[in-house]
Amino acid sequence: MDFATFILAHEADDLAGLALSRARHAGEVPDFDLALTTLEVRRKLRAKVPEWYACPGLQYPFRLSGEQCSSSETARYKSSVAAECLGRRPARVADLTGGLGVDSWAFAQVFDSVLYNEMRPELAEAARHNFSLLGLRNVRVSCHELMPGGVADVLDGFHPELIFLDPARRASDGRKVFRLEDCQPDVTALLPELFAAAPLLLLKLSPMADITQVCRQLHGVKQVHAVAAEGECKELLLLLERDYEGAYDLYLYENGAAVRVDRAQGASRRGPEGEVALRAGGLFFEPGKALLKAGAFEWPCGFGLEKPDRHTHLYFGTSVPERLRPFGKTYRILEVMPLNNRNIKDLGMLYPQASVTARNIPLSSEQLRAKLGVRDGGSVHIFGLGAMESKLLVVCEWAG
Repeated sequence: MDFATFILAHEADDLAGLALSRARHAGEVPDFDLALTTLEVRRKLRAKVPEWYACPGLQYPFRLSGEQCSSSETARYKSSVAAECLGRRPARVADLTGGLGVDSWAFAQVFDSVLYNEMRPELAEAARHNFSLLGLRNVRVSCHELMPGGVADVLDGFHPELIFLDPARRASDGRKVFRLEDCQPDVTALLPELFAAAPLLLLKLSPMADITQVCRQLHGVKQVHAVAAEGECKELLLLLERDYEGAYDLYLYENGAAVRVDRAQGASRRGPEGEVALRAGGLFFEPGKALLKAGAFEWPCGFGLEKPDRHTHLYFGTSVPERLRPFGKTYRILEVMPLNNRNIKDLGMLYPQASVTARNIPLSSEQLRAKLGVRDGGSVHIFGLGAMESKLLVVCEWAG
């Protein structure tokens, strides 16, 4: 039985039970442990990278690489960012921290030639095998450790217009790390060599990274992209250009839409001190994860929306333009009332099931939900929020 046939035959098996029956099945496939790991990783990739899931012969030697790899959606967004900055001309891209290879796969669909480099031999060998099955003929696989003084050796005569790096965000003891200098490789130490090898660098960083801090540490930052998918901020992308000294442009990607944010656009719009014009029948906009991560809190105000309070990053108005809608959720306001114990009790009885969010009040969302006594879910969303000198309960329904 070949590898792909074994994978399809045991696709729905209980993996713990399959592992215990090793003696019965081990002879069916050359590497039983690799097959087990592949079955487990495939389950993670079914929704994350469906194009790879559709190819049962692909091999995945490490569970963690399946958890950490890009989704096909975010990988394609990276390739579109790279293509845009390179003018969509024939070009070469070097992915020096290849991992499972999903980003290299996406680059290879856009660019003439891609160098995939990975320091772990098992992953590099799997990538060589997988790229072949995926029909990629323009990816060169390399297996070298990336360290200061060794960038030219890793490239080995490959001359890229853009280098991509996704530094590992785990310490040797398994702890998650977020500071650039704690990741492997340390980009801050490699920067001069990287810029000597290519005029453009694209870095994938943790969504927990502080944008202001990393832009202080790195020179040449031309673009910052906050990338969200499936309701989470998945990553930060930084595009660096050799010798660039200007301010960076800020981009958001969410729900399949991308936009450049004019950080000078919009200023907090609020009613007279002590007055907030939240009314039933109006619209309410809750920003998505990319907008929040980017800190573009005043940008929605440039579309005519108002904020209940400077520190309450929610927005209301008579309309929410289509250009803004992919970057958050739009609701129709049903009721607005003071946040007090009596109204909390009444709302809990009126809406036994609702989503609940607390913003800029001395309660967490979970605490407010407990006080309301509602079950999570349904079409109603109750916001508890700070508004000027008051605190309000705003009951909404999703408006599409």
